[in-house]
Amino acid sequence: MLNITNVNKVFNAGTVNEKIALRNVNLHVKKGEFITVIGSNGAGKSTMMNMISGGLTPDEGSIKIDGKDVTRLAEHQRAGLIGRVFQDPMAGTAPNMTIEENLAIALGRGKRRTLGFGVNNQKRELFREQLKQLDQGLENRLKTKVGFLSGGQRQALSLLMATFTEPKILLLDEHTAALDPKRAQLIVELTEKIVERYKLTTIMVTHNMEQALNMGNRLLMLHDGGIILDIPDEKKRTMKPQDLLRAFETARGGESFSEDRFLLT
Repeated sequence: MLNITNVNKVFNAGTVNEKIALRNVNLHVKKGEFITVIGSNGAGKSTMMNMISGGLTPDEGSIKIDGKDVTRLAEHQRAGLIGRVFQDPMAGTAPNMTIEENLAIALGRGKRRTLGFGVNNQKRELFREQLKQLDQGLENRLKTKVGFLSGGQRQALSLLMATFTEPKILLLDEHTAALDPKRAQLIVELTEKIVERYKLTTIMVTHNMEQALNMGNRLLMLHDGGIILDIPDEKKRTMKPQDLLRAFETARGGESFSEDRFLLT
């Protein structure tokens, strides 16, 4: 489904601020896999996600989605292939537009826009059916502007919008980090429900070790721009956060998480 081959990315190359963001990254993701990704700050997690979505272009290497080379395709050209939910609940929505207007945009993602891009009764019925699954009461608030929703409601809506057209790949970029524990847990449960329903190939970045171990069927750990651990489902199921910390320290020759350790426990 997703093949990342020998990808490298350097920011501010040749200057005193040079930063190697990704070092020879290779990753093969099978259809239907749900991968959780952890790593210290600056490890390359966001850069990798932006490479997949098209927000960044690699300096070297290639990216293929479902056999199609998308390495040089811009973000909008990949819109029909990828759904993404960000940490900020407002990032994936238009706060000054209504719920139904946001959903209409999501429905047309990756398609050629026509005069029929607005909202009609047929679309409203579809939107209500989909919103009911969120169990947030939003099916009765189609005319409400998204900016008036709570953080949890906005993130639930963002998740629905990202998966509305069943993308090839779903990217979740710390999508529960800005929520309080109760709402975060609701979004976790909703995520698992939607991913399972549509059998979505999913990559989820998180700073929560428990979340990384409990969700998905494969775990990656990034450090200093590279993938240093790739843990399959059968091993991941037996691990606890302290086991993951020890695995990191072993992989890095005794190096600990230092100041980032608290973010991953």
